[in-house]
Amino acid sequence: MPTFDSTANFEHGLPESLGVLIVNLGTPDSPTPSAVRRYLREFLWDPRVVEIPRPIWWLILNAFILPFRPAQSARNYAKIWTEEGSPLLVHSRDLASSVARQLGARISGVVNVELGMTYGNPSIDSALDKLYREGAQRVVCLPLYPQYSGTTTGSVFDVVTKALNRRRWVPEFRFINHYHDARGYIAAVAQSVREYWEMNGKGEKLLFSFHGTPRQTLDKGDPYHCQCLKSARLIAEALELADDDWKVSFQSRLGRAEWLKPYTADTVTELGHKGMGRVDVVCPGFATDCLETLEEIAMQNAGFFKDAGGGELHYIPALNARDDHVEFLTRLVEKHIGGWPETSPDWSASDVSRANDKTRERALAAGASS
Repeated sequence: MPTFDSTANFEHGLPESLGVLIVNLGTPDSPTPSAVRRYLREFLWDPRVVEIPRPIWWLILNAFILPFRPAQSARNYAKIWTEEGSPLLVHSRDLASSVARQLGARISGVVNVELGMTYGNPSIDSALDKLYREGAQRVVCLPLYPQYSGTTTGSVFDVVTKALNRRRWVPEFRFINHYHDARGYIAAVAQSVREYWEMNGKGEKLLFSFHGTPRQTLDKGDPYHCQCLKSARLIAEALELADDDWKVSFQSRLGRAEWLKPYTADTVTELGHKGMGRVDVVCPGFATDCLETLEEIAMQNAGFFKDAGGGELHYIPALNARDDHVEFLTRLVEKHIGGWPETSPDWSASDVSRANDKTRERALAAGASS
């Protein structure tokens, strides 16, 4: 028989709330080899991330990757670490708290927003625990991935539903699985590029660099590649760029298998060989800045470009907690919670409180312990 978690401090008549679970990929707790090793072990063991038979992958992971990669990755994390911690965690917290403020000002009912990470801390399970303690009876999950991939959004769904599967009581649940072509998202990225150009001038080419995935994910039907291409095209159109002014590439390749092409490192090297004076890079698939943007693009690939004979590579920051990004995500959440009691203009805190009091009185009278 399965064992289900119970809410130890459950009381009849507790105030209800609506929960918003915002999820990002995750980050090590510190820029040290041991912390990075823990993070990579959890991340790379996910069968959604690496689709290799488990016994074979266990050997590769433990014999060839975990003994060596954490030290180099830790050095890379150290280059971008801040006094507040990991940039991904810092920006994700800022974004979640900003969305919480916006929702609190717009929705009549009680709304609680929590941040969880698919890998590392704060975990999705801990975020759901907080929402349960805050009385959330309806929960919407927003993964911070504009383009759907089984390796990212699919993994969020797996972790969230696994956590809910252990609960005796499961809330109403809604899941947002992409927003790659949403007007607000396209407009926010385009505006961030315009503002960067206004302050720093404009490069000869704009490169859209998305996180790569193994080629087999596309062959097996994952929509990620198509959604990346559509996002880039819509942003380029919003910026009124000619076809020769922009290009799409894919970064962060792992292992020797073929991944989505063209690779970002090869692309910037090729542009450098052509003697291009400046290339601008934006990464629309990353909602917040992280190792892959701040170190891999702004440092590593800038070096590849210069070493190949190019001039300057300019990285255009992720949306992070920009006002237009917060506004878009808030409206996206509002759209997906439509019809729930907290969104009704007739919702009244005093009426709900009185109803909860009566519920508690009836439950106690019927023999409930709390």
